[in-house]
Amino acid sequence: MLLKRLLATFAYTVISMLIAVPWHLGWFKQQYHDFGVYTRADPIIPLGMATMLIQGGVMAWLYPRWYRGGTPALEGTKFALLFGVFLYSASTLATIAKVAVADPWQFVLLSGIFHALQFGLCGAAIGLVFGRLDTKTA
Repeated sequence: MLLKRLLATFAYTVISMLIAVPWHLGWFKQQYHDFGVYTRADPIIPLGMATMLIQGGVMAWLYPRWYRGGTPALEGTKFALLFGVFLYSASTLATIAKVAVADPWQFVLLSGIFHALQFGLCGAAIGLVFGRLDTKTA
């Protein structure tokens, strides 16, 4: 089980980075800057990676306790999307409550699409890493 948890954490981190780097530092960099939210000239990439390792580790630890049977990729996706809604509320909605975002509805939409992609893909990967678990011992 430890190996599966490490692989799931790694999968979450790699997939998240593959989505986040082009999304935030390429395709939509100017939009996020214009929102007035992500304005650091040089993002601290190692801190972002550490954040993803923590998130992936927590998800890898919780997923076997949540799994109740079913298709691994679908169950992983459902689990991760639920987790994603939780993190979305903290990273997006709470930001709007604390920071004067230039276009809050566009920020909500763009961040929502990002989180849906990130957690949908990561969840499928986590489910596939764990496969079908014995629900009596998980």
